[in-house]
Parts: sequence; structure tokens; C-alpha cells
Amino acid sequence: MKAGIVVFPGTNRERDMVHALKLVSGQTPKMIWHRDTSLGDLDLVVLPGGFSFGDYLRSGAMAAHSPIMREVKAFAEKGGHVLGVCNGFQILTETHLLPGALLRNAGLRFLSQDCHLKVENATSAFTQGWKSGDIFRAPLAHGDGNYTASPETLERLEGEGRVAFRYCAADGQVSDGNRHSNPNGSARSIAGILSENGRVCGLMPHPENLTDPEIGATDGVPLFKGLVEALVG
Repeated sequence: MKAGIVVFPGTNRERDMVHALKLVSGQTPKMIWHRDTSLGDLDLVVLPGGFSFGDYLRSGAMAAHSPIMREVKAFAEKGGHVLGVCNGFQILTETHLLPGALLRNAGLRFLSQDCHLKVENATSAFTQGWKSGDIFRAPLAHGDGNYTASPETLERLEGEGRVAFRYCAADGQVSDGNRHSNPNGSARSIAGILSENGRVCGLMPHPENLTDPEIGATDGVPLFKGLVEALVG
């Protein structure tokens, strides 16, 4: 699987993503600077976490106007697979590759903790490593992770099966108003969503940080294994 990772000023999770992708695919992803104007021949583009451009204006707003994002949008429009994690998810909403927005966490505090996610749609390349209803653990680290969208958009996401992941308790219970199971207050406990064609995925938590037995857990491995299986065959 030929993967590329886009790096902006302030990105800080690119090496974590390199490790996760290389661990599963055996190949080192290509690093792509935000001022580059070509992606090259890729199967997957990843927008990793961090604080692109210091999160000035809005998280992801300035990165959305970087030269490389024209190529990422064109890649997605042609049916390419794009994964955005944390700041990457914010950039995907700012470029309108995914609907909605990421607002300040409900408690107005930066959160750095583990959370649990429920897999809602297991049919995409990003989620096929799990079964629908599976629960897994993932770290989160963000101040602007409160997903919101218009009521019409939320209904469309639900009706079209485009909610990929939902925040939940360790036992799988979902409760929008419970800060233990929905730490940032996201609408309908949404942690990750898919594009209409299922080939663009954004989520706030960091599955790439739980892929190596050396750090105690491999909960995030199914995401990357699923991508390799889907994109390599």
C-alpha cells in the first residue's frame, strides 16, 4: 500500500502515523510537505494530528488553504482514500471534504485521555477490520473535538450509515450527555464519520497510538490492517 502523510507547520503526530502504517504494511509512507503541489502515485493520503499553523483562526482553517490541499481534494474527488485524524479531521471539515465542524470541547478544556469507541459501520476500508458493534480503546488529545452539524446533516449521516465511530463507555453504552462516555460533548456522541462514497474518513481519537505491543495495546491495528486489505487486495 502506497501511503502519503501530509505535514503542516505544527503537525506533531506524523511519526506516530508512519510507525503504525509501516508496522502493518511493511512499507514506509511518503512524507509530503504542505507546500508541495503533487501527491505522486498513492493509494492513501493521511492528514495526521497536531496543531497546524498553531490552530490560529480555527483548528485546521489555515491548513485547508495550503497548496497541497488542492491535490488532496482532487485525489478524493477521483475516488482516492483519505484519512484525517484529530487535526486532520478538522482540516477535512474546513475543506468540506466532510460535513460539520469541530468546536471547543463542551467543558472548554483540552482533553488528553483514553476513550472508548463503538464501530457503527464496518463496511468501509477504514472500519472493515472490525465488526459492527465492536468496542475499542483509543487515546484522544484535543481542545476542539466537539463534533457538530445541522440537524439535517446529522440525520443524513445517520440515515446513510456514515457514522463510522461513536464515543461510548467501556461496556458499549452510548450516552450523549455523559462526559465519561462522550468526553467532548459531540453531537450524538459522533467520533468519526465517512464521506458519501465511504472513501474519506475523519475521526478525533488516535488509533495510531495503540498499534504496537511494546506500548501495551494494539486496539488501533484493525483500522490499518483493514486499509491494507482494502487497498492492496
